[in-house]
Amino acid sequence: MRVFVTGATGYIGSDVVRELVNAGHKVIGLARSDKGVAKLKEAGAEAHQGSLDDLDSLRSGAARADGVIHLAFKHDFSNFAASLATDLHAIEAIGETLAGSGKPFVTTAHANGTASDNAVMALATRGVRASIVSLAPSVHGDGDKGFVPVIISTAREKGFSAYIGDGSNRWPAVHRLDAAHLFRLALESAPAGSKLDGVGDEGIPFRDIADAIGRRLNLPVVSISRGEADAHFGFLGAIAALDFPRSSIRTQELLNWKPAHPGLLTDLEQGDYFDKITHRRI
Repeated sequence: MRVFVTGATGYIGSDVVRELVNAGHKVIGLARSDKGVAKLKEAGAEAHQGSLDDLDSLRSGAARADGVIHLAFKHDFSNFAASLATDLHAIEAIGETLAGSGKPFVTTAHANGTASDNAVMALATRGVRASIVSLAPSVHGDGDKGFVPVIISTAREKGFSAYIGDGSNRWPAVHRLDAAHLFRLALESAPAGSKLDGVGDEGIPFRDIADAIGRRLNLPVVSISRGEADAHFGFLGAIAALDFPRSSIRTQELLNWKPAHPGLLTDLEQGDYFDKITHRRI
């Protein structure tokens, strides 16, 4: 299958490209720069130069493919509404190209991205085998630039590893390689209209995450109140307090997807997160 992948050089997208290539698919990856082109060629993929704002480039990339995986997203938290609008326009442009073709179109769910999700589900009624992957908020592994590195940096700066209240609130997580495998399976066989849960660890108590960080940094592990959380964690204060376990059992049964890579706590115990953070600060 020829697969057009947006976000093909990103944190998850680069693994999706390798997963697809290793499975025998031909990948056309969206690239904004010469560096991106070189990275795709090195991975055994073809580069399609364009950007998320260039809707014609998205249409032409989709028209050349037997299926599309849409991973690109502008993570501009200063104007997140604009990021969501850009995502919606991209989905609409790709969807117009695929309508009536029966081809697969796999996208990623984003916070407050209801309009995009609705547009994808509408395509499932217009002759597109459309599906949505909802990843865990922590997609961990080598190169992670998400929530966990921020929590580790905060612990180092504050001199202690914190959790909120009794720390029993649970966070789901998934390894980036397991996530990449899920995207391939969704492309190959997810039924139209599928909503898929990309979750490996269904719910890790936040206290356990704080304990693992404290051990690796040799710092005390301290409970703080919800009122202190925003000052301590910054923008992550509200998120660090959430209890939102999720199960992927139905997704695993539907696609025979079996998360096989280390869980978040194992990744933390192995120490790579801390070595890389130390190196960035030297």
